[in-house]
Amino acid sequence: MTNKLVVAQVDCPARLVPAGTRIIIPKDTFVTVTQALGGNYTVAVNGNMARVDGTDAAALGLQAEKLVFTEPAGSEINEDQVWQALKSIYDPEIPVNLVDLGLIYDVSIGQQNKTIDVEMTLTAPGCGMGPVMISDIKYRVSKVPNVESVNVELVFDPPWTREMMSDEAKLETGMFY
Repeated sequence: MTNKLVVAQVDCPARLVPAGTRIIIPKDTFVTVTQALGGNYTVAVNGNMARVDGTDAAALGLQAEKLVFTEPAGSEINEDQVWQALKSIYDPEIPVNLVDLGLIYDVSIGQQNKTIDVEMTLTAPGCGMGPVMISDIKYRVSKVPNVESVNVELVFDPPWTREMMSDEAKLETGMFY
């Protein structure tokens, strides 16, 4: 789905590309969908590029992605659900999720303060989509039950290499050699 014109049905949250700054696309605004990848949409709106999370796509009249988590019995954060949220986030330019791409280095859960700390990298230090991916992580992981805050630290040591990718990601990208 590229270059499809749609109209915002309701106010739609989005993030400017590549800065990651949050904006609202007002109801009745015309937007052009320029890319649909990993459940998210890149749109052109009022002369800007923006990214609409797949969970908010219904606001544009598009198929919404649903993140469904089983409600935990207590107040603990479920680590499997954190990883489920992370696996639902795709690199904006490569159709592979951040976990299988090998970009997530560490996840720490602070049960007492309900905080998730994520250490991640980029495929290249100069990647301009870093702020968007950080914003995606904060947005999606914050939907996990009992999570109150998400911190993301961008690191470049060790540098990312294709060996960090899962076998499935290597097959998907043609890098399995």
